[in-house]
Amino acid sequence: MSVINRNRKWLAGVVCTVLVAGAAIGWAEVKSNSRPHVEARDVRALSSVFREVAKSARPGVVTIETTSKPLQVRGNVPFDMEQGPFGDMLRNKPEFRQFLQQQPQARPMHGMGSGFVIDPSGIILTNRHVVNDAQEVTVNFADGRKFRVGANDIKTDPRTDIAIVRVKDAGHLDSIPMGNSDQTEVGDWVLAIGSPFGLDMTVTAGIISAKGRGINKTEREDYLQTDAAINPGNSGGPLLNLDGEVIGINTAISTRSGGYDGVGFAIPINMARWVADQLISKGEVKRAYLGVLIRPAEGTLAKVLNVHPGEGAIVDQVRPSSPAAKAGVQSQDVILDFNGQKVVGTKELQGIVERMDLGKTYNMTVLRDGKQMTIPVTVEAMPSDTTTLAREDEDNGSTKEKTRDSVAVSDLGVEVSALTPDVAKELKMENAKGVVLSSVKSGSLADEAGLREGMVIERVNKHRVTTPEAFRDEMKKSSLSTGVIFDVHTPEGSRLVAVRKG
Repeated sequence: MSVINRNRKWLAGVVCTVLVAGAAIGWAEVKSNSRPHVEARDVRALSSVFREVAKSARPGVVTIETTSKPLQVRGNVPFDMEQGPFGDMLRNKPEFRQFLQQQPQARPMHGMGSGFVIDPSGIILTNRHVVNDAQEVTVNFADGRKFRVGANDIKTDPRTDIAIVRVKDAGHLDSIPMGNSDQTEVGDWVLAIGSPFGLDMTVTAGIISAKGRGINKTEREDYLQTDAAINPGNSGGPLLNLDGEVIGINTAISTRSGGYDGVGFAIPINMARWVADQLISKGEVKRAYLGVLIRPAEGTLAKVLNVHPGEGAIVDQVRPSSPAAKAGVQSQDVILDFNGQKVVGTKELQGIVERMDLGKTYNMTVLRDGKQMTIPVTVEAMPSDTTTLAREDEDNGSTKEKTRDSVAVSDLGVEVSALTPDVAKELKMENAKGVVLSSVKSGSLADEAGLREGMVIERVNKHRVTTPEAFRDEMKKSSLSTGVIFDVHTPEGSRLVAVRKG
């Protein structure tokens, strides 16, 4: 590592030198036959860093081979593969689909991924989708050794797609040091190491292209995006900085070709390290939770609540009997700070809260009705059904029958009706209490804000409404120029909708 640190002294000037020298070298060669020694030296220094990082990390990187039982088949293609991180390969490459259709589906499925040693005693970090449901797992080291791993030596976390694999009787192993992914910035050089397409110990280089990406692959996402080449088989391998430290786990790609298209994603090592520590010590991940449905501070809702974009997280819904409900958190509260850590968005709040000690009380700063206040919250263990707040039935009930006792609010562009038990049953919202939108005028303020027929409005600016007349009275007290916030209930759950004129 000393060679790496020594060469890094050149890097402060390398990028600028390369950019300037790129234009200057050609001109210099026209003017003179002399070689641009300084520029070449700086470029070679960067190359040397790449070489030393790859050499240092290589002993700690492993190839993971798996054998799984035959998959269920849908249209002659294993549907589990279509749902995996590289499902685009099947959807966009007909030749792969045709190849699979021609294979005898009774044979076991073989897979390959990557991983890396994080503890010399034999603990390896990888992706859950690399080893999940595998009947046989074999870990191959760079020195040629192979170790069979039993199911009891594999622990996984489905919320983050992280897994640890324990290798026994391997002796002292070379582990790769872990860095601080929070300090990684867009534009930083990185190296990805893994076994793409079964090609062991392949190294690719690129930069960090973006941070905080979400691609709807897992429940907890805060991916680092990189243009270092990542392909099938790279999953679980390390993404390294120029200090030779792991700053991410290569996990997924975004592709139209089925292979490398310049957009890869890695789980930040700070998140992975916390999950791995839990899996190592407890065999599972215990997360703290608040019990709120939150949304980013943006758009009309942020304007009405007088919150700057990117400032805090807005509470859409408070789950009954949750820590937040017990602490008195309310819908429309804006969470600005938790335990002294500033909240700048929903992912940040989730990341802060879930790592708190269970049963411990923490102070949370919220903005309510334009005033900041501190609320003590005692966090609890996250229930397994925390993310299943929405019903699977997506019928929005827009074909309901209008009732007679309705009230129109022309400025808003809606007509509301009483929510009778029969209407609630038809809308599949038996637990909702409020008034139902029986009509929404096309092009109106309500329509532009996303209000639709069949939705149930439970509150207007925090005031509960249970009759059409109550809704009309609350609207008379409100100003559309200032903004009105509705608590809306749908079959998919509750959320806030803000309407503002101008």
